[in-house]
Amino acid sequence: MPALTRCSTGSKFRVFRKKERPPMVSYRKSQSGTTNGDDSFSIPQLCVRINTLHSIRKELDVLEKRTISQLRDNTRVHDDNIVDGLGKCFELSVASCLEGIQQLSEAISYKIIFHELRHIFWDYVYVADVSSSRIEPFLQELENNLEIISATVHDRVRTRVITNVMKASFDGFLLILLAGGPSRAFSLADAAIIDEDLKFLMDLFWSDGDGLPTDLIDKFSATLKGILPLFHTDTAILIEQLEHATEDNLGTSAKSRLPLPPTSGNWSPTELSTIMRVLCYRNDKIATKFLKKKYNLPKKL
Repeated sequence: MPALTRCSTGSKFRVFRKKERPPMVSYRKSQSGTTNGDDSFSIPQLCVRINTLHSIRKELDVLEKRTISQLRDNTRVHDDNIVDGLGKCFELSVASCLEGIQQLSEAISYKIIFHELRHIFWDYVYVADVSSSRIEPFLQELENNLEIISATVHDRVRTRVITNVMKASFDGFLLILLAGGPSRAFSLADAAIIDEDLKFLMDLFWSDGDGLPTDLIDKFSATLKGILPLFHTDTAILIEQLEHATEDNLGTSAKSRLPLPPTSGNWSPTELSTIMRVLCYRNDKIATKFLKKKYNLPKKL
């Protein structure tokens, strides 16, 4: 994760930072193509591998039932341990197929979110100015990738793959908000935009009832929705919450310089590092002065 800094509020160079963002097309050219004509790790090919493992798993079920049935009918086989041992071998093979499907699902998900769409997600969303770099371009490209998955992956495993893509997108959104680097800053007014963009992202996976179940979407978005109220919270109240939480958890007086809380990655509205990071990305003079005084954080890396 990028090192923590305090926000440079009201910088006269802010407008020039917006112009420095490289065009999205240049990222697309460098990241979406194949290497030396090898597309073996492209999204469609990874989807085909999932289908292959799913097919193998189904054939294993048929083969297991047929083999065990034939052994039991064979009068020369009197040892039940042989049949039971064979069943365990099939169980290991089936478990390996399921593990392979899960690993490929995760690989597809994080490849899409953090590699294929990096140019319009990690390198674009909320960079420099929140209102002019919102999530819509990312959603359009993400929808195209979801259509590829839907058209390629077998319907029995499709939900698992799309659920992993949703989880990866929520993970990425969390990192943008809490560890997006010094090119991002949020004011209280930006909180409503963030709320709306998260709703757009969730709606994409719901797809008017034709996508993932709402309870599944709610389950995986719970952490994100849990921290969003912090972006609506006044800076002075956030500072009080951080000081109280520091005293309760670290036993350190709020009057002295405070130690940087460890980053656990278990984001929550009451967790020290989460509150600290919301303050670090708060475009507010009060937050900047507090972080300078209590943590001596720099304005730039």
